Amino acid sequence: MSEQSYYEILGVAKSASEDEIKKAYRKLAIKYHPDKNKGDKAAEEKFKEATEAYEVLRDPEKRRMYDQFGKAGVNAGGAGFGQGAYTDFSDIFGDFSDIFGDFFGGGRGQRRHGPKRGSDLRYNLEISLEDAALGKEYKIEIPRLETCPDCSGSGAAKGAQPSACPDCGGTGQVRRTQGFFSIASTCGRCGGRGSIITNPCRTCSGQGMVEKRKTINIKIPPGVESGSRLKVSGEGEAGPNGGPSGDLYVVTHIKRHP
Repeated sequence: MSEQSYYEILGVAKSASEDEIKKAYRKLAIKYHPDKNKGDKAAEEKFKEATEAYEVLRDPEKRRMYDQFGKAGVNAGGAGFGQGAYTDFSDIFGDFSDIFGDFFGGGRGQRRHGPKRGSDLRYNLEISLEDAALGKEYKIEIPRLETCPDCSGSGAAKGAQPSACPDCGGTGQVRRTQGFFSIASTCGRCGGRGSIITNPCRTCSGQGMVEKRKTINIKIPPGVESGSRLKVSGEGEAGPNGGPSGDLYVVTHIKRHP
């Protein structure tokens, strides 16, 4: 990373106005953006330097700290979006206990029909090179499953209650013994919920979920690249049986710049 000051990187005076800083960054960001300079490491480095400088100097408080203490005053901030990838390890390892529980016959199925986290959603957002460089707020509309308002997710009609599944005894799993092993599998009749619905909710047809469209404001930060993933917590699909909602991941795709 360059030893130049943030002002030198953007080519502006220390007394530069917010508008002058924005114009200087816009010029550099569009010139050196990775989507316009494929495989050019020097351009990529200049883009990262300019974005880092702009992120600090456009914010009055960060700029004040930088002017007083230098980079040490603002280095406690979070990472940028230059890597273009995000990995949520909690999803990768979250199902291990279910897998081994089924294999060894443990757990008695409580996890199967208890609250479960909702599914994550992905939304592909096409943006201009200028918006990728400077940042912009977008309004998007997503279809997603939400908890049925009439049955509160139970799937049963008003006044009715789900009853324990007779095939699995309410555990959500059926077991069979082979030699020394007891093998558990998801109950085919109730689908692992542990209960059956004899009088289903008319609004959701007994599913406990209905599809709705939700409008969400997405703030794209300066310096994103094609393939950057922005996480919006809790805006995925509703969790079955009262579980927490999943997350929404907005993936940016930059239009080809002429």
